[in-house]
Amino acid sequence: MKGVVSAQRQVMVQEGPLYRTEGSHITIWCNVSGYQGSSEQNFQWSIYLPSAPEREVQIVSTIDSSFPYAIYTQRVRSGKIYVERVQGNSTLLHITDLQARDVGEYECHTPNTDDRYFGSYSAKMNLVVIPDTLQTTAIPQTLHKVEQDPLELSCEVSTETFQHSHLSVAWLRQRGSEKPVEVISLSRDFVLHSSIEYAQRQSLGEVRLDKLGRTTFRLTVFHLQPSDQGEFYCEAAEWIQDPDGSWYAMTRKRSEGTIVNVQPTDKEFTVRLETEKRLYTVGEPVEFRCILEAQSIPDRYFAVSWAFNSSLIASVGPNAVPVLNSEFAHREARGQLKVAKESDSVFVLKIYHLRQEDTGKYNCRVTEREKTITGEFIDKESKRPKNIPIIVLPLTDNWVVKVPQHHQILPQGHLESSISVEVASNSSVILEGENLHFSCSIRTAGRQQGRFSVIWQLVDRQNRRSNIMWLDRDGTVQPGASYWERSSFGGVQMEQVQPNSFSLGIFNSRKEDEGQYECHVTEWVRAVDGEWQIVGERRASTPISITALETGFAVTAISRTPGVTYSDSFDLQCIIKPHYPARVPVSVTWRFQPVGTFEFHDLVTFTRDGGVQWGDRSSSFRTRTAIEKAESSNNVRLSISRASDTEAGKYQCVAELWRKNYNNTWTRLAERTSNLLEIRVLQPVTKLQVSKSKRTLTLVENRPIQLNCSVKSQTSQNSHFAVLWYVHKPSDADGKLILKTTHNSAFEYGTYAEEEGLRGRLQFERHMSGGLFSLTVQRAEVSDSGSYYCHVEEWLLSPNYAWYKLAEEVSGRTEVTVKQPDAALQVDTVVPNATVAEKAAFQLDCSIVSRSSQDSRFAVVWYSLRTKAGEKRSSPGLGEEEEEGEEEEEDPTERTVLLSVGQDAVFGPEGSPWEGRLRFQRLSPLLYRLTVLEANPRDTGNYSCRVEEWLPSPQKEWYRLTEEESAPIGIRVLDTSSTLQSIICSNDALFYFIFFYPFPIFGILIITILLVRFKSRNSGKNSDGKNGVPLLWIKEPHLNYSPTCLEPPVLSIHPGAID
Repeated sequence: MKGVVSAQRQVMVQEGPLYRTEGSHITIWCNVSGYQGSSEQNFQWSIYLPSAPEREVQIVSTIDSSFPYAIYTQRVRSGKIYVERVQGNSTLLHITDLQARDVGEYECHTPNTDDRYFGSYSAKMNLVVIPDTLQTTAIPQTLHKVEQDPLELSCEVSTETFQHSHLSVAWLRQRGSEKPVEVISLSRDFVLHSSIEYAQRQSLGEVRLDKLGRTTFRLTVFHLQPSDQGEFYCEAAEWIQDPDGSWYAMTRKRSEGTIVNVQPTDKEFTVRLETEKRLYTVGEPVEFRCILEAQSIPDRYFAVSWAFNSSLIASVGPNAVPVLNSEFAHREARGQLKVAKESDSVFVLKIYHLRQEDTGKYNCRVTEREKTITGEFIDKESKRPKNIPIIVLPLTDNWVVKVPQHHQILPQGHLESSISVEVASNSSVILEGENLHFSCSIRTAGRQQGRFSVIWQLVDRQNRRSNIMWLDRDGTVQPGASYWERSSFGGVQMEQVQPNSFSLGIFNSRKEDEGQYECHVTEWVRAVDGEWQIVGERRASTPISITALETGFAVTAISRTPGVTYSDSFDLQCIIKPHYPARVPVSVTWRFQPVGTFEFHDLVTFTRDGGVQWGDRSSSFRTRTAIEKAESSNNVRLSISRASDTEAGKYQCVAELWRKNYNNTWTRLAERTSNLLEIRVLQPVTKLQVSKSKRTLTLVENRPIQLNCSVKSQTSQNSHFAVLWYVHKPSDADGKLILKTTHNSAFEYGTYAEEEGLRGRLQFERHMSGGLFSLTVQRAEVSDSGSYYCHVEEWLLSPNYAWYKLAEEVSGRTEVTVKQPDAALQVDTVVPNATVAEKAAFQLDCSIVSRSSQDSRFAVVWYSLRTKAGEKRSSPGLGEEEEEGEEEEEDPTERTVLLSVGQDAVFGPEGSPWEGRLRFQRLSPLLYRLTVLEANPRDTGNYSCRVEEWLPSPQKEWYRLTEEESAPIGIRVLDTSSTLQSIICSNDALFYFIFFYPFPIFGILIITILLVRFKSRNSGKNSDGKNGVPLLWIKEPHLNYSPTCLEPPVLSIHPGAID
């Protein structure tokens, strides 16, 4: 069909608005399709500044070097603004150093290469230039570290951009000219990522990135390696989402660096074995010390094994828990042997009572282990020192008191014993563990005749007699069978203080030492034959009562603060009764049952030797718990500061009473458990108040919706807030979540934002005052109308540095109504008619007086107006009202389209009578002109233009707001071959001269003649009607003519009436 082509030109430009920062490098693409002519198209870029939105300012062109205006000429010549041709039909506009004055509406225009205008030739987009407020700072320093040391670095990142943007932060390491290596980064979507070199260490928690507060990002490398040496710095980027949904890094900044030097550690280690001596006696103790010498021992893993004559005694792993074989495990259970880790570098094997079979070679082996990713240990290097041999000698045989078979008791009358014996003790009633001292005094009536042998004996409550110590007449002291071992440790001692005085000392008494202590003295004299004879025997005794240590042993737990608030302190007292002397050790263990659990675990133990031993599950208590034992008693106080939920639960105190044995071993005499103490740790009383005020907001679409959420009061200055924004629609039962900002400033979009595509239109801001939060919905849509409110959660940092939600409250609602803009379109209705000659051109202007919005686009259609065939003209007057009613039913005017131009600058086909004779011009954004070339008489008639106003919706879709039509424009085209009638009708002066002016002149002439005649008759004394002839009155002639000059005027003279 004539006038139809297969394709139309279309120019497309990158969708706006684009937000870019000052000083950045921006590119804007533009391409054209559906064109004819050369495959290499030319492009011209212009800008419409906000100060003069109607004025085009030319920037750069691919065809004309003189195209730029003066304000851009220098930047174009210096290459700061240029056009990069990607393909023949596609280019990129580059602005390398964006300035604040570059904000505006950019237009990409392609000069026409087609045979006719058909399609769009330009496209526009908006660019917004915002200040670059991104700041990235870190303290420059040089650190010297040793391998396995931890590393902590902090970086401050902040921005004050009002647009909704995301930050990404990365820590990088660079060595010399090498390419930087990413240690760990936090993406704009809040995802942690590391490069291949650090990925495994990040997965194991060895490398961390923590956000502290709003602006601080901390890098932690827990165990440095030599490969970590280099310069560490942080790099931040600020991202914004473009209208096409893609994210663009507006600006990037890096901090100053920290030089980290890592000194490798020496992996070598040595082992040596030590003991005091090599020769021992049965019953003596021995201690072997295996000493490890190496660097960074606490950060390495070592296992130690003990061997006797190449047989394994025990092994101690990296967890310091000893494992003994069956034979030595029994001795360890009886307190005769101990395997322990004294410190990180010293391991001890101690045998408290050597046996003769313990003679042999002892040694230790140290093996370094490496911990795998799964937590298992694998053996690496192993070393052992030289063997140490020891010899254990046996004790002498036990003694037996015998009276010589050949001795005789002298008969009466001969020598008789005149001695008397007295026994005294330091106390008759003592507490178990105290020392006993006895004295046995011998008195003689005369001079001493011989020597004495003394036996100390104990008669217990069951009347069983046992020998304690014996001193023979030669001064040799030997212990009794049941006291042999005890005597070897110095627990029982006998001494001849004076010739007639003997003492017995029992140290660290036991309950079984209670009874009757008897001193048995035998007097000996030498007979004539030189043999020793018994003269006589005397004995004396004293009772001893020993109070057991566990008698009355009891423990009570008390607290004055059963209920505390977060971060408060509380004390727990463990009171031990009775009051024991300092020599009596009591170990106290505080046990703890957390809330919600059913078993106790050991929290901390105050050991019998005064040390403090923490339980395996007490790590959270160590940094804020103090344990104190009173000097005057065994009472133990547990003080816990900065209380939190972790410390809430039931506490119990367990006391153990110990006794030290003669062989330096310990025996647990008794264990007592206290009452339960329940400690409640309460959260602080909230003071959160959120503004409940209601607001009504009405605005036009494409404008921003500003929503505020105000916290009027808060519990603490350190409170953080999570803010959840909701919208409630009348059709929904509950509000739908739009956006959630967590207490640590992370963003989470709600289902409503995802479903309605709001992600790119939301901007959240927390004001510097701290209690005011704002949510802005950019480019509001009619569908955004609803009831908005915020849900505020108050979060506080617990004493154990964990965030918890204290309270929550809902704000008042803001009723938002979004409507389309009011139509203000007005087209000029006062247009003059025109007469043109045949073959000349005439113009049809369409002038827009006012528009509804600066963003409006217009579609313009020109019509030719013709009266439909068969329509009758009505005379004015009587039938006007009827005709108006008929016009409402049907428009008698036939409209023919000359040309249409869409709001997207796409041309429609030309009307057939005017095809090839039309020329379109857009003289300004509000003035459109259509020129009809080579006019012919058939073009005579009325013309009008109809304007449709289109606006962009927030979804960037154009919709028609309103339309208006101009007044008809009358065009008359003169035919060069016209008749005399048409010539006369075409000239107003000629028309009036020929058809109008003669008739009044003839009328006046006739009246003048008649008046002259009448007067002449009067002068002849002829009166009116004297001859019966009436006067003839002539009315003013009436002229009827056609305004269209299609018929000649008709002159009619009507006779007057005779009075």
